Amino acid sequence: MDALTPSPQVTAHLIRPQGNFPGNKRLPLLHYKALFNEEGEPVADAIEERVGHHHWGNCWRWGVYDFHHYHSRAHEALVCYQGSARVQFGGPEGPVVEFKAGDAVVIPAGVAHCLLEGSGEFQVVGCYPPGQKQDMKRGSPDDLEEAEQNIPKVPDPDTDPLYGTHGPLLQYWQPRKSEGPES
Repeated sequence: MDALTPSPQVTAHLIRPQGNFPGNKRLPLLHYKALFNEEGEPVADAIEERVGHHHWGNCWRWGVYDFHHYHSRAHEALVCYQGSARVQFGGPEGPVVEFKAGDAVVIPAGVAHCLLEGSGEFQVVGCYPPGQKQDMKRGSPDDLEEAEQNIPKVPDPDTDPLYGTHGPLLQYWQPRKSEGPES
């Protein structure tokens, strides 16, 4: 895992609201492609160690649910360490990302994700910024109002899960502009 590429190719998608899926009007979904050079191999233990070093935690290993869901109280990073999949973001009309071993996605709070198809061995490490714990929302109309209140309150992370204080996340996720003193 020491062979992480110093300048990953990153694609950003700003995911707008779609039906009962709120999206995120400010922060784009980030897809990091081919993070590991030829000497590197994405191993789950090493990924967890790296993201932990950059203060992301509550790690888990599995795949991606095959139904559209989102988190209104946390941002989420997924790092694929095995196999490949097609994952849709934002809801049933959102962009589809080809996600394979060595890729990562950073999903802002409110952005739905769903496995469309994956190889039998598709596995990811999932993690969250410090102090954030995911909630599970499936696009129910009853969840939307609460989610729209929660999402703007989710703190921006101080570090990129894989690159720390100099990572692409900090370039793409600009800090919130100060609104001035409260009246």
